[in-house]
Amino acid sequence: QVQLVESGGGLVQPGGSLRLSCTASGISFATALMGWYRQVPGKERELVAKITAGGRTNYADSVKGRFTISRDNARRAVYLQMNNLKPEDTAVYYCNLMSSYWGQGTQVTVAS
Repeated sequence: QVQLVESGGGLVQPGGSLRLSCTASGISFATALMGWYRQVPGKERELVAKITAGGRTNYADSVKGRFTISRDNARRAVYLQMNNLKPEDTAVYYCNLMSSYWGQGTQVTVAS
């Protein structure tokens, strides 16, 4: 059974930072494409960043230069370092594995 468990969300002021973590189990991780998505009520889930097995990364234009995705295959984990957060980054963030499996989501709220 594939499980993705996210952590690291919370409330942060504009300009602040958060680091999201996602740990995978039940499936081969080292070869898996991993991604972070986010969703706000009333809108479709959108891609934030993704990372291939080889470490190649891709980002949404809205987060380029502020967010960094990384992975640790030994820990079966993927991370999203979010810096210079803006109110428009407020959303539920989801970890995704191989475009097929989803975590439960973690809320990120950017507000003063």
